[in-house]
Amino acid sequence: MAADLTDARRWTRDGTTLFLAEAVLDEAALGAPSALPGWTRRHLLAHVAANAQALGNLVHWAATGEPTPMYSSPGDRADGIERGALLPDAELGAWLRAAAQALDDAMTKLSAGQWQAPVLTAQGRTVPATEVPWLRAREVYVHAVDLATGLSFAELPAGFCAALCDDVIAKRRSAPGPALVFAAADTGGRWELPGQGEGGTVTLAGPLAEITAYLTGRAHKLTTAGGQPAPVLGPWL
Repeated sequence: MAADLTDARRWTRDGTTLFLAEAVLDEAALGAPSALPGWTRRHLLAHVAANAQALGNLVHWAATGEPTPMYSSPGDRADGIERGALLPDAELGAWLRAAAQALDDAMTKLSAGQWQAPVLTAQGRTVPATEVPWLRAREVYVHAVDLATGLSFAELPAGFCAALCDDVIAKRRSAPGPALVFAAADTGGRWELPGQGEGGTVTLAGPLAEITAYLTGRAHKLTTAGGQPAPVLGPWL
């Protein structure tokens, strides 16, 4: 897990508050494109609502020992998003808020032992339930930026962004690409991504927010020391 349970729980709550505030939009704005290709902001709201319910399944699994996967099938996730995006504004907003609250309530009730129960993520990883708050924090904070309302990674907590960089670097270690070194000029953070191909090491220096945006595949302003565009990375998740 990229963050301890206390930090992750705090970021989940603060990130949810931020996302819900950014999601207060009129009908025209909700129907406008998000920063994610092919998705309107409606799709993004539906995704974040459905994600809360899916992670709630993992909390139920931890609490009861009854296996309850996040989604019943790969197509279930996509179908739920498409259906949710068609809901009337009020229903979509109510679903988003209710699902977020239900997840928070369920996590609050977990005992110390239940937090250690193994659950299975949508990517097929077996993890302790302590990872669920981090997975949710990641969703709400990153997708708050993806709503494209003007919010940037620079406005997210630096501790969260650093933890997210740790998480993404760990997931990208086996992916093909050049060796990269990241230096956060404003925080002193440093990350190394071993290369899986030929060529030397590329150093990318800049604000932590820009490094976070780059690693997660979002719009960024990072360049090499020579002013060249940063290497294109494959998908993060």
